[in-house]
Amino acid sequence: MIKIKNVSKYFNTKAALKQVNLEIFDGETLAIIGGSGSGKSTLLRLMIGLIQPSEGEIWIDEDEISKMSEEDLTRVRLKMGMVFQYSALFDSMSVGDNVAFGLVEHTDLPKDKINSIVKEKLHQVGLEGVENLMPNELSGGMKKRVSLARAIAINPQIIFYDEPSSGLDPITTRTIDELIISTQKSLRVTSVVVTHDMASACRIADRIAMVYKGELIALDTVENFRKINDPRVQDFFKSLVTQ
Repeated sequence: MIKIKNVSKYFNTKAALKQVNLEIFDGETLAIIGGSGSGKSTLLRLMIGLIQPSEGEIWIDEDEISKMSEEDLTRVRLKMGMVFQYSALFDSMSVGDNVAFGLVEHTDLPKDKINSIVKEKLHQVGLEGVENLMPNELSGGMKKRVSLARAIAINPQIIFYDEPSSGLDPITTRTIDELIISTQKSLRVTSVVVTHDMASACRIADRIAMVYKGELIALDTVENFRKINDPRVQDFFKSLVTQ
């Protein structure tokens, strides 16, 4: 579903990513982990086309997006849903209008059909009867759910999650993890989760990739990842699992 080939990204003379090669398979959940400044967020921004690589290619399904026009990128992005770190809901819009945003912008569906989809997607994420609430009336966990409902409203093939457990307590984090798993299974989407939370990554992922100082240093199944002898992997793993 996603192929990253020899990708490097420089900001001025600083290398944020160096010769990264990565394939993300159709229908899997891949967790991308790494510390602050490791390059994992840069990798995410490249995959959704917010920035372009300095070198290399990025393939989304059959499309190579690194040199695409904004118009063509918009077409490709309709295959993607995005759940942002801090939910990124529009404060001036109701929950229902937030979820409907992509449908209003990118489809010609009638209002009653859009309203029906909004109710369906909110039900899928465990929220009902909240369409008329405003974002400031929601808890942090509820905002994450609304953000996910908005992401899946357009029936994407890929869902990107940017630090989905950030700012949440451990119980709510587990609930969001379970929601990511159930969404992947019910919709059969490809999920890419950027996180610093190793415990969460182990719960949700089929495979884990670790980025360290701009390099992809480890990639394996959750079971095998635990056994990787690289001290950079082990230090990161232990520090997070024991928190």
